[in-house]
Order: sequence, then C-alpha cells, then structure tokens
Amino acid sequence: MLLLLAAASAFAAEPQSCRTSMDPLLSPESSQLLTPLANPETILLEAGSFEAQLGDLPTAVMSGGVLLRKDDKLAGAETARYDPLQKAIHLEGGVRYQDPGTQVVGESAEFAYGSGRIRFEGAEFSVGESSGRGAADAIEINQNGVLIFDGVDYTTCPPGSEDWLMHGESIELDTNKGVGTAKGMKLEFKGVPILYAPYLSFPIGDARKSGILTPEIGSSGRSGNEIRVPWYWNIAPNYDATITPRLLTSRGLQIGGNFRYLTGKSDGIVAADYLPDDDITSETRYQYRYQHRTLFGNGWRNRINLIEVSDSQYYEDLGGSLSASSITHLDRNLRFDYYSPNFTVFGQAQDYQTIDDAILPEEQPYRRLPQVLINGRWDAPLGLRFGLDGEVVNFDRDVGVTGWRLNARPKLDLRIGGPGWFITPGFEYDHTRYELENTLPTDSVDPSRSVPISSLDMGMIFERTAVNSPRINTIEPRLLYVSIPFRDQDGLPVFDTITPDINLVQLYRKNRYLGIDRIGDTEQLSLGITSRILDLSTGRELMSVTVGQQLYYGNRLVTLPGDTMATSETSDYIAQLRFLLFRNVNFDFGHQWGTGISGTTKSEARLQYRPATNKILNLAYRFRRDSLEQGDVSWSWPVASRWNFVGRYNYSFRDEAELEQFFGLEYESCCWGLRLVSRRHISTRDGTRDSSFGLQLVLKGMTSVGTAADKLLERGILGYSADLR
Repeated sequence: MLLLLAAASAFAAEPQSCRTSMDPLLSPESSQLLTPLANPETILLEAGSFEAQLGDLPTAVMSGGVLLRKDDKLAGAETARYDPLQKAIHLEGGVRYQDPGTQVVGESAEFAYGSGRIRFEGAEFSVGESSGRGAADAIEINQNGVLIFDGVDYTTCPPGSEDWLMHGESIELDTNKGVGTAKGMKLEFKGVPILYAPYLSFPIGDARKSGILTPEIGSSGRSGNEIRVPWYWNIAPNYDATITPRLLTSRGLQIGGNFRYLTGKSDGIVAADYLPDDDITSETRYQYRYQHRTLFGNGWRNRINLIEVSDSQYYEDLGGSLSASSITHLDRNLRFDYYSPNFTVFGQAQDYQTIDDAILPEEQPYRRLPQVLINGRWDAPLGLRFGLDGEVVNFDRDVGVTGWRLNARPKLDLRIGGPGWFITPGFEYDHTRYELENTLPTDSVDPSRSVPISSLDMGMIFERTAVNSPRINTIEPRLLYVSIPFRDQDGLPVFDTITPDINLVQLYRKNRYLGIDRIGDTEQLSLGITSRILDLSTGRELMSVTVGQQLYYGNRLVTLPGDTMATSETSDYIAQLRFLLFRNVNFDFGHQWGTGISGTTKSEARLQYRPATNKILNLAYRFRRDSLEQGDVSWSWPVASRWNFVGRYNYSFRDEAELEQFFGLEYESCCWGLRLVSRRHISTRDGTRDSSFGLQLVLKGMTSVGTAADKLLERGILGYSADLR
C-alpha cells in the first residue's frame, strides 16, 4: 500500500518542459520489483484490505490500494475484484500499468491472468524509447508485449502541446519488435492534416521494418523539382534492400536500388540507379556500384570495389554535390591481402573509368592487371633488422608504353637507442627491371636500374615540467641523412611516379619521388624539430608545433620527363601547428615557404570555436601558389531560444567567385523540428552553377518530411550533428 501511495504522489508531479513520458508506477527505490520472477506464472498481490467469500463461486474484493505483479509486469489500482470464472481481476480507480516498455493509466481495467492480457477502457499511455504517448478509447496489452489501441491519438509532444498528432481507428504496437501498424491513420501538424493512409507501418524504436520510408522533396536548376519515395524491404536479419523511385520534373523518372548483405565473414552492397531516356540529353543514364569485403580469419582479407557510370556528366547532372561534380576517375579493383606480424602480401587487379573529357588518353592512369606487393620485417642478431619490399605489376593502357615492372628492395638497419634518443643507420639496395611493349624502336624493351641507398636517422626527446604542474613540455629534434648515387634513368618509363608536395611525411622519406619509376639521386640532410605540450592527467596533446627543411649537397640530376635538373641548396621550409590549449578552440595551421623572394608556396589554416554542442563556428583558408586561394566559413549558432542559424560560404579569391554557399534556419521544439536551407553551388567542372531550396520537417520519434537538408548540413559544417536535441 505504501508503494502505491508513493507512485500516486509521483504521478501527480508537474512534468518537465520537454518531458513526454509518464511518471513510473514505482519509485526508483522500489524499481527492482520489476526484476522478472523465477516462475513467470506466479502472481503476487498486495492490498490494504482483503475480503473473500468461499464456496462454489469464490470471490474476493480488495481495497485500500492494490498492487499486482506477474513476471516483469506491474499493475496498481485503488480497488480490485477477483472473478474466478473468467480468471480475471477487475481493477477500479486510478489504474496504472507498467512493464519495461509501456506505461498506462486509466480508471478501470481487466487483468486476465490466465492469458496474461490486460484491457483498459479509456486510458492514457506512454510506450517505447521514442517518448511516444497518447490516449485511446480502449487499450489491450497481451503477454507478448503487443499493445492494441482503438480510437487512438498518438504523439511524442509533451502534454498540452500536441503540435503533431496521429489519429487512428486502430493502432497495434509491438514493443518487442519495435514497430507499429495503424489503420485509418491521419497525421496532423499544427491542426492541419498532412498525411492520410488507410494503412501505415512505423517504428517505435530501432527495429527494421519493410515499408515505404519518408519521401524526400527538393528542387534544383539542372533537374527541376524532384521527389524520392524509398521503399525498404527487410528481407532477413542479414539481408535488406531499398528501392527508390526518383521523379525529376526536367529529366524523367529514375529508379534506384541497393541490396545489403551480411554473413559470418562477409558483407557488401549492390546498388544501381537507372534513368531511361533523359528528357534533356535524350540518353539513358545509369550508375552501378558493388562493394564487398570478406575477412577469412587466418590473416587473409578480400575487397571488391566496382563502379561505373553511363557518361562523364552523370555526377554533374544527377550527383547533387560539389564533391561529386569534381570526380575525374572511378577506381574499380579486386583486392586480396594477407597480414602477419612479420610479413604482408597485397594483390589487386585495378582499373579506372575516366569521366573527365578534358583528360587526354595518354594522360589517363594505367590499369594494374595484376599487381602484387610484399613487405617483410624480421629481427636479426645484434639488434639488426632485415626487411624486404617487393613488387610485380603489369601496367596496361590503350595508348603509350605498357608492360611489366619488377622491383625488389632488401633492407638492413640497426636501431640503437635508449629512453629519449635513437640512432638508426640503414642500407637498402633497390633493383627494378621492366619488360615493355609499344616502345619506340630506339628504346630498350627490358631496361633495368640498380641503386644503393644509405641513410642515418637519429632523434632525441627532451622533457620539461614545472613542480606540481599538470603539463609537460617536450622538444624533439630529428635528423635524417640520405645518400643515393646517380643512376641514368631517362630510358625508364613513368607508369605511376610523381613529385609529391613536401610535407612532414615527405620530409623524412628517402626518395624525393612518390613511386619507383624514379629513385632520385641526392646527398641531403632533413632537419626537423617538434615541440609539444601534454596534459599529464589525461594524456591529451594540447599543442604541437613542427618546423623542418631539407639541405642538399649538390645538384639532383634525375628528373621526370619535362622537368629540369634541381639545383637549389635547400627545400622550402615547412611548419605545422596544432593548438588545443583552450577547451573551446581548435586551431590547425600548415605552412610552406621558400627562402629569398620565392615566398609562400602553400598554406592551410582551420579554426573551430565550439563553446557548446549547438554552437559551432569554423574558419578555414587554403592557398597553393599558381593554383588556388580559397576561404571558407561555416557555422551553426542559436539566434533565439529555439532558433538556429546555419550556413556555409566557400569563396575562391583566385577566381573572385563563390564556390558554394548555403544559408538556413533551424527551429526545434520538444517534439518537432524544421530546417529551411537555400543553396547555390558550382555543379560542373566548367563552373556552371546550380541553385536549390530545401525544407525538412522532423517529427521526433516518427518521421521527417521534405528534403534531406540534414545531410547537406552535416557534410558542409564541420562538427554539426543532425540529431535534434
């Protein structure tokens, strides 16, 4: 009886501002009573007073507060009457019911203990993890966790503010499966009907359920207005598919679909989009994609990635994003690899689809049919380490020189060191041989190259901390000396080798080229120094700064075709700064500059100010000499108690033009949200612009209606989360 009085007092308490669920029947101190009983058929009964009549038709009347429990289900009322003929207990006055997924309150109820069914006449309820609540003319709950409502209203809004409401002739909620079905359903927002369906299935948790997903509506200048109506098919626990008709008013009807699978060792996705007879281009447009992964469990792994589009303009016309419209090549590959503590093998067959018509055939990447890479590292006596890198690859292309390349590089180094210092002398011997086709008559069909590589890598770590200080400061100098003699390589082809930008990784690489068609001759010294500030209590790096440069002793004679001999005595300086010293500020800065009048070569900076989860301001700047200079600002910031201003502005100073800009407003209440976004961006590689407008209505715990504005904001605003709070 004391338990019931405590529950009644708690239930009458004033709800919180955004609270949508009911108060529990039990107090927190007594919630352990919901632990399932050892015998699920046992019924426990407590009452303030108990009157019973024995005989052929025994009856019992309970009053003064009644509490019943069967397994993990609990019911309470002011009075109760036992009916042995119907194997039922009738509850009257302030009836409350509670199980792990449901709470119901009403004036009367019937508990059929034989079947485990309880039925309320005129009751209110809350159910599931979505804070759903409502009222119904009748509610029936069976022992399988299924709730059946007649004449029901359902919402996730708090009492007194039903901004959105679903009316249904009948609704069935399966709390175990996490899904609901409704008949004669009407969905209202602010009293205005926005959807009617004779039958509807919807989630009340994270469960998967076949059916129509929320339609997406949008517009763009290149394709007109569009509407997507996805249909989800929950085939099996480890298989599902989505079929999405997409109507583009300026182009026609596109059909898209994807199939996902998951087995004990493998997973993958098969996807395709098909637009027959585009109304603008009068061509059939399509895209297909297949991704697969298998983990064999014995060190071997397999990956498959296949993709193809019908034409070079596909992503520009139908992709819908700035990043998609800038794609120039599609990578298709079949890969196998093996990993062990000392040895790895990587094999693949790789092809590319070039979708930029401006790229000439002789400039397109080579196919690798096939490629096999091996890498081994073993410890030897006296602290020595032996290694071997090897490759066999066949380069194929419709234009130009093709053929096989064999590379082998044995290595030997000795790591000497202790706490805070290391010295590692090393020696490598690189041998490369080719078997070529389609060469000029004057060129060799089997050129080769062998070159020794000597190096000395050393570094130290100095630490400093003040007494009782939670922080530690380090200074970490590092030096790498490399000696590679000249070998004439002008007769070797160039299949996959480029000159990379200098950065912190390239600073300590021995070959100045990326790829093995060229091994750059050099005698050089790479110098770098890093300083860090660390928080000893958390291990968090609060700040780090690195500065480095390469010094050359003599000219570098090896070149790529079209390049000139390098004669500079030093490389550019490079610097990188990461700043996390203040809790709400993150700052990253990278800079490359030359000596004398050469000035800045490359610079990148990003600042994020985030004083709260819903307050984000990002500033970014990128510069590459003779290539680009861009500024970027993005934000998500409250402008009122429920309003949020979001946007991004990406500008090219070099072209004096905007690359992308979008601005929008978000509104959020306890049970619904609204996003309104206007966007303008470059949609093609030739600079053509496109405009779009998006409106998304989010009904919390139910669905969203309109465009997928949340995806645009997550992609364009670093740190933004689309989860409405």
